[in-house]
Amino acid sequence: MMTLNLQPILTTAILLGLRVSGLVLFAPFFGHAAIPPRVKACFVFFMVVLLYPLLSPRLAHSTLSVWTISSEVIVGLAVGLTTNAVFEAAMFAGQILSVQMGYSLVNIIDPTSQIESTVMSVFHQTIAMLIFIRFDVHHWILRTVVHSFDYLPPGELTNTGPIAVAVLQTFASVMNLGLQIAAPVLAATMATDFALGMLSKASPQLPLMMMGPSLKSLLGIIVLSSALCYWPSLFDRFFSDSIVMTDRILHLAH
Repeated sequence: MMTLNLQPILTTAILLGLRVSGLVLFAPFFGHAAIPPRVKACFVFFMVVLLYPLLSPRLAHSTLSVWTISSEVIVGLAVGLTTNAVFEAAMFAGQILSVQMGYSLVNIIDPTSQIESTVMSVFHQTIAMLIFIRFDVHHWILRTVVHSFDYLPPGELTNTGPIAVAVLQTFASVMNLGLQIAAPVLAATMATDFALGMLSKASPQLPLMMMGPSLKSLLGIIVLSSALCYWPSLFDRFFSDSIVMTDRILHLAH
């Protein structure tokens, strides 16, 4: 009588599910709070079903252990944190511009983190997410995770040091990316501050301090509206760099 050995099937399915679950928990779009947990669980299940015929021969000899499970969580965390850096940069840019444009006291609930954030931060993150979906970056992330099984099979994460360094370097660049996003509006509002300061020294009787916030807000909106046309190409470059960094991190971990 022929018997079916379920242990290798379950082991392979669990290993595939762990890495995909890390992606769903930490990566942008997949880990969005607006997606119900049941939908995320169904997505993981169908991903495992689709990947099993393709990857099961390579994972046939893999075993479950505490380190294997932990390494899969680390891989998912690294992918999520690296690809989230662009959204953190967009949020940082929004925080800067909220102060410059006088919107720092206007807070709304951020749909991503479910905490109060300035209106400009939520606006920047929303536009970044729309560009993310428009350029199919979520497909890039899925492709990177699937290909990672070729050069980083489960349980073969042997070097966590380079992962930690690369993730820290990625987040160290958040401020740089945020300043690039905010640069046009930031330059315009700072130039307005300088001009108003010079005028107030030349004519102290003019009510320039009362006009300053309204002028900066109006000028900021005009410049921001003009700069939006450059955002797709800018964010395309940022997302491409983040995917390249993710792939580099996974290669360094082997």
